[in-house]
Amino acid sequence: MKRITVLLAEDHQIVREGFRSLLKAESDIAVVGEAQTGRQAVALAKKLRPAVVVMDIAMPLLNGLEAARQIRKASPGTKVLMLSAHSDDAYVEQAVAFGAVGFLLKQTSSQDLSRAIREVQKGNRFFSPSIARRLYDPKSPAVGGALRKKVARLSSREMEVLQL
Repeated sequence: MKRITVLLAEDHQIVREGFRSLLKAESDIAVVGEAQTGRQAVALAKKLRPAVVVMDIAMPLLNGLEAARQIRKASPGTKVLMLSAHSDDAYVEQAVAFGAVGFLLKQTSSQDLSRAIREVQKGNRFFSPSIARRLYDPKSPAVGGALRKKVARLSSREMEVLQL
């Protein structure tokens, strides 16, 4: 059985170690690399070509959103699963606009992390349950188009400069 290769991109070492330990117990998932910064995540994704990158939004040197966009551009086959402590609609909308196929809250269970990796690797989307409820609520503005259109007009370099 072919294992799903995963790159963990999280600036907090203890969190990365926790994710690695959780995923080590999964027979079909292999952590092939770890990144502490957004720039390091982009470089490792280009080098390792993992099936899935689990990416924190708040990363030093290059935020996770822009890192996700660069990873998706350099390696279109790699799926990016965003990770955040914040569930604001704006974060979710930006993540999707930048190419993420899923969004997990850090408060999620370990089973959701493994399930999310499997689902996005298959080509599906995965959102933490509280986010998914808002996304599929017709009254919710989540993942609308206005912000996505504004963000899409900036180049990768412009986003880096804006972040700095």
